[in-house]
Amino acid sequence: MTSVRGARRRCAPLFLTLLALGGTLAPPALAAPADQGFAAPLANAIREEAGGDIKRFYADRGYQPLWVRGGKVGPEAAMLLGYLSTARFDGLKPASGDVRDLEEVIARSRGGDARALARAEVELSIAFARYVRDMRRPGDAQMEYADKSLKPKKADTETTLRAAAFPKDFGAYMKNMGWMSEHYVRLRALMRRAQGGGVSEEAMDRLRLNLDRARILPGPYTHHVVVDASSGQLYYYGAGKRVGMMKVVVGAPETQTPMLAGKLQWAILNPYWNVPDYLAQKSIAPKVLAGRSLASLRMEALSDWGPNPRTLKSSEIDWPAVAAGDQLLRLRELPGRSNSMGKVKFLFPNDEGIYLHDTPDRALLGKPDRHFSNGCIRLENAAKLGQWLLHRSINTKSKAPEQAVPLPVEVPVYLTYITAVATERGIAFRDDVYGRDG
Repeated sequence: MTSVRGARRRCAPLFLTLLALGGTLAPPALAAPADQGFAAPLANAIREEAGGDIKRFYADRGYQPLWVRGGKVGPEAAMLLGYLSTARFDGLKPASGDVRDLEEVIARSRGGDARALARAEVELSIAFARYVRDMRRPGDAQMEYADKSLKPKKADTETTLRAAAFPKDFGAYMKNMGWMSEHYVRLRALMRRAQGGGVSEEAMDRLRLNLDRARILPGPYTHHVVVDASSGQLYYYGAGKRVGMMKVVVGAPETQTPMLAGKLQWAILNPYWNVPDYLAQKSIAPKVLAGRSLASLRMEALSDWGPNPRTLKSSEIDWPAVAAGDQLLRLRELPGRSNSMGKVKFLFPNDEGIYLHDTPDRALLGKPDRHFSNGCIRLENAAKLGQWLLHRSINTKSKAPEQAVPLPVEVPVYLTYITAVATERGIAFRDDVYGRDG
């Protein structure tokens, strides 16, 4: 099976590829033992039939089968054949010859011969690994990777099979396409509906681009966060399922939330809010010139952007120059109930200055269109997300500002933009507020 679009091929360390597929760093789970009296002949046959990466995968699990149970090929094989037959919905060219060959191999195994079952077992694993590799090749979506380890890598055979063998319910893993994001699975279903007819070529192009954006998101078997800047929704995942979701306020059209991936590393309790330069000029300076004090605005001015700045008195500042845009001034809002960051912000290193944070302004979260921020993500329920990230409450008795709390485990976060939605009549698209679907 080959991708419609060309893609660069890369090799990756085992654990990084496993994470990309939605796996974990734990050893792969072994399949349930085969029927006593049949396990040894089948294991020996798999040992002789397998080679290369496939053999290493089976050797690590004592040559126990993944697809064969109770002396016959399980229903997961039919699911795989269904996916391979409809690979055009993945943006791939269906390999009808490969499907026929697999069907013949499975048919020959129905007599229960250990050698025939081993052949079916190995061929199914090869076909599955190839399909996953092709599905996960990056397409045309543009994503900036603040953490380079999250950049999509070639899905190697051994890691792909280990990720599939890890969940307790292999059938559910196959049925739900556990190696792909739920957003991808939803868009694949839309692609199926769209290819049924009645959809313009322009809409198909938009749908393919949306599918590529979802293609580079991980599956649900790794802890991660997804922020969809189109819908203004945040999702978080782990242990093979979506754990929760919430509304978010994202960047306005003129200050867009970027397509960006990184790793959440810190929670900052009682944060300051560093005022953007344009707000210092357009909002704060005019208020001070009109007679307001920085203290009444719960703000302070600092001498520079270094780690140890000096607090400036208002009399030291040339406010007319700041208001005119001729002088830059570092301003920050003090922690407190009305602080624009709320109680907490969650940081992941990136050059865009983007982070997730609490907000006291709840009204914007109730709007159907939530594109109002300066690019950062305002959370509907920062306490709930913090509980999941930190494994404890974000509440603290200390009123000290900027309390930096490291997360127990770094958690990948993906900022994406998915505009395609299902309707009763077929498919539709949200307003392309960022102009990225063109």
